[in-house]
Amino acid sequence: MKTISKVATLAAVLVAAVVTQGAAQRPSYTREVPARLLRQAKVSEDSALKIAQARIPSGTVKALELENEKGNLIWSFEFTVPNRPGTYEVNVDARTGALVGPVEHEMPDTAHAAAPKP
Repeated sequence: MKTISKVATLAAVLVAAVVTQGAAQRPSYTREVPARLLRQAKVSEDSALKIAQARIPSGTVKALELENEKGNLIWSFEFTVPNRPGTYEVNVDARTGALVGPVEHEMPDTAHAAAPKP
């Protein structure tokens, strides 16, 4: 009986660890990644995220979109930065990994404007 109890406890711990690990690997941001575009991307989401985070190191990703913009396949990341209003958008070329354009800053009530480095 003790052996069955130990096995059941061990199994419960293992299941909890697997579930927790899976939850930790899911992004905490909104993702819009169409499969048809993902097949065309040569740069992975994780690699593009690292490139974008290097541009906004104090930022937190709120949203990600893989999109075809003006003929370019881009990973578009939306960041918030502590103690700064609005959001920052960083675009990474999904084929080359190069940054596309300047970081765009959007205030809550205004249109996009080029922003200084946060």
